[in-house]
Amino acid sequence: MLHYPVPVKLAPSILACDFTRLGEEIEAVAAAEYLHVDVMDGLFVPNISFGLPILAAAKRAAPPEQLIDVHLMIERPERYLADFAEAGADSLTVHVEATPHLHRAVQMTKALGKRSGVVVNPGTALETLRPVLGDVDLILIMSVNPGFGGQQFLPETLGRVRTVRDWLDEIGSVAELQVDGGVSASNAGALRDAGASVLVAGSSVFGAGGAAAGLAQLRAALTQGRA
Repeated sequence: MLHYPVPVKLAPSILACDFTRLGEEIEAVAAAEYLHVDVMDGLFVPNISFGLPILAAAKRAAPPEQLIDVHLMIERPERYLADFAEAGADSLTVHVEATPHLHRAVQMTKALGKRSGVVVNPGTALETLRPVLGDVDLILIMSVNPGFGGQQFLPETLGRVRTVRDWLDEIGSVAELQVDGGVSASNAGALRDAGASVLVAGSSVFGAGGAAAGLAQLRAALTQGRA
């Protein structure tokens, strides 16, 4: 049985784009439902990406109907939720591993009028999601260890997605179930069938063939094998 809401939504990650052409790259993926913005602080993950000015620029470049999906890979994200909301985030996703005050971060995000998400790393027990499962708008399952783009998809992610999809169905939640890391045309269909409703893709979209072509390839993969 396929549990996912159809059609599966796509969230190109601008971490993989050509930043000398940021506006053009965002325009090329204007047909995507989400625009994914990865914020890294060099502490929670071993890399630094970008912050508020890039988010604000991405918001200006994106079409108004495209949801700006901000993934905060930072320590104690509650310190900066208001700043990222003001800079243009529509959705703010925080790591269960990054704060001892997960409920507070979720409540703060909702108080700001933004969609609230939580994310779990591959090595973290899914049970850590349980306390906030009924409170959030989005659950993100990492399919690589966060911090760098272009990593290989971890196949055990499929089982983790099925588990969380079952949990969401059990409580009647309409929260999105997102997957991020190594997503490509080769595994998009399997993730769809496991119950994912949003796929984040960086390298497979902003690749050598151009972002519009990469996005179209993912769309095509999601139409194959549909029951």
